[in-house]
Amino acid sequence: MPVMPMFPLGSVLMPAMPLPLRIFEPRYLKLLGDLVAAENPEFGVVLIERGQEVGGGEKRMEIGTIAQVTDIGTLEEFYGLESVGARRFRVNAWLPDDPYPIADIDFLPDLIWEDTLMPSRVHLETKVRQLLAFASEFGDLQYGSDVELSDDPMQACWQLAGVLPVGQLDQMDLLASQSAEELIGRTYEIVTSADETLKAMMDQMGSGEEPGP
Repeated sequence: MPVMPMFPLGSVLMPAMPLPLRIFEPRYLKLLGDLVAAENPEFGVVLIERGQEVGGGEKRMEIGTIAQVTDIGTLEEFYGLESVGARRFRVNAWLPDDPYPIADIDFLPDLIWEDTLMPSRVHLETKVRQLLAFASEFGDLQYGSDVELSDDPMQACWQLAGVLPVGQLDQMDLLASQSAEELIGRTYEIVTSADETLKAMMDQMGSGEEPGP
């Protein structure tokens, strides 16, 4: 059971998705220093279920993703790093902060790609790009409809899940997928639901009604 330094965040990290971080809190500056000295720098990322990112005391989700560090440097007046999501894990136990969070984890099995899923993956990509184009009419998005995907089909499936403009609980549901087929199916369901919600909002705006809660 590996023991891993952890970085709880207010967002979900998917495998194959980039994660840039600006670091200013003292305990994570210590983590940054330890990563600089590591041969293969990496840390775990889990979603904060309740509480604050700064100062500790938050409640954390049990499933997360390893972030593999690709670059460490300074960004303006902040220290920072670039990383990318890798393997998923489940937290067995949280250990005492020293001074940053540390957890005993088990890795979750990697999802296995099957070529028979390619038509579903291609169709999902079309739906996700259409949703991103549609959602961009309602505000700025982190990812546009022209986002580039990996040539690796399994990584591309994770990226299609990662670029969706949906809530954290939906993202956690996707992160917990136990097969490539399940990931594609769940992502498609969420895309369809989000598309229907946006169309309903568009209809309300067109009729002059106030959007519902």
